[in-house]
Amino acid sequence: MTVKLKGFEFWKTTLRGARYIVAPMVDQSELAWRLLSRRHGAELCYTPMLHAQVFVRDANYRRDNLYSEVCPEDRPLITQFCANDPEVFVKACLLAQDYCDAIDLNLGCPQMIAKRGHYGVFLQDEWDLLEKMVKLANEKVSVPITCKIRVFHEIERTIQYAQMLEKAGCQLLTVHGRTKDQKGPSTGVASWEHISAVRKAVNIPVFANGNIQHLSDVERCMKETDVQGVMSAEGNLHNPALFEGRSPPVWEMAEEYLEVVQQYPPCTLSYIRAHLFKLWHHTLQVHQDLREELGKVKNIPGLVEVSRQLKLRCQEEIANGGENAGQGGELPFPHWICQPYIRPVPKDPVANGNGNSGSEVKVVCQKRALSQDSDGPSDGLSKNQLKKKARNPYKKFGAEHRQKYMKCEQCGNPKGNKCVFSLCRACCKRKSFKEEADCLTHHLMFKTKAEKWKEWKGVLKEGNKDSVPEDRNERLVNGTVALPADPLSEPQEQTREQFVD
Repeated sequence: MTVKLKGFEFWKTTLRGARYIVAPMVDQSELAWRLLSRRHGAELCYTPMLHAQVFVRDANYRRDNLYSEVCPEDRPLITQFCANDPEVFVKACLLAQDYCDAIDLNLGCPQMIAKRGHYGVFLQDEWDLLEKMVKLANEKVSVPITCKIRVFHEIERTIQYAQMLEKAGCQLLTVHGRTKDQKGPSTGVASWEHISAVRKAVNIPVFANGNIQHLSDVERCMKETDVQGVMSAEGNLHNPALFEGRSPPVWEMAEEYLEVVQQYPPCTLSYIRAHLFKLWHHTLQVHQDLREELGKVKNIPGLVEVSRQLKLRCQEEIANGGENAGQGGELPFPHWICQPYIRPVPKDPVANGNGNSGSEVKVVCQKRALSQDSDGPSDGLSKNQLKKKARNPYKKFGAEHRQKYMKCEQCGNPKGNKCVFSLCRACCKRKSFKEEADCLTHHLMFKTKAEKWKEWKGVLKEGNKDSVPEDRNERLVNGTVALPADPLSEPQEQTREQFVD
């Protein structure tokens, strides 16, 4: 049995001392993008964040998100899960451990979906639960367990948090230098001071995440924080050659990415489209018509063609404008050069209380009133609803127009409207099987099939083949009646697609 490496030995041997890391990004760090990034300097990649509970129960999810993406060139690789249950997390790790070099627990996702699902950064105050999850996985899984966290406002509390995870069995820690509230318009600047303090306080490798837009940022971060590696997310999406220290023309990266996609299928169309939107972000602000076209195309050849047209327009602009083509505005390079997207700086907050600039301030984000829409009257509809209205003029919005679904009495999913048990199909199937019943709503006929099977069995015992009931599924095999399997026999272990038609 192979000995599981720990800490710095794991980083130096298994991860080959990786310094340049591509972050786990939901629906964006798929195989094709990882391979493209590795070609241009990335030394370690993470899978997109996977949902542990879905990974355990759904064979298709496992196949589409990990098993089908096995590639010798895509190593070292760390699989990341979000989870909030120790047993489920361990089961997911055991199913993934043969396809990667380590398992990462996501404790940094700040999005609303993470809050609703109770995972990511919204677990950072539940230290007992996190300690149990990491400790159990470290004991039972054959590959090392790592964690990706966000910081607390207080440096001391962040240090205690990191030390708790290290003690529980975390072998490598990625520290995103932003707090739970630093996201969207309030993203702000990541604190390398917090990262440096964690690095000094723990005895395991530390990766830094935040404020990485150019290779010079990587070098400066490593110097200031003394971390073992630096992770990039948005910087990598806008320039996959970031770790090479290059800013190539966008079409060069777009064409290479599309070649990799076609060489290593399958790849979901939405992933490809999202990557092209990121790469061509600045150019699409100039050529708005092609932005709309990129959003409409339904296949890879269509995406390739839009990218080709963008390239031709940029080259035409270069030919007509010479050396100064594309310059101007706030961009440091012409819009067709790979470069980061700089988030707009939030408006200066008003100081609380007496208005002193030195006092603690609080940013208050208020939703704009629908009646203030600059595009004209909207009848109280959002921009997204207006788009839907344009496609379907008869569509109505509002709670009173939404279709109401009754909940399944067992699992809470929508139930069948006329189900005899008032359950969803999956729960109804189990109950119908157990109670030998029919449900016409869900097309489950356990009772009917059982009665027919008993009738066939009785006819065969009497030896009268002519009395076998007529049915389109019945047939004679070598002169004897083929008896179907007992519909009420103990079911075999089934995959999800077999269990839920």
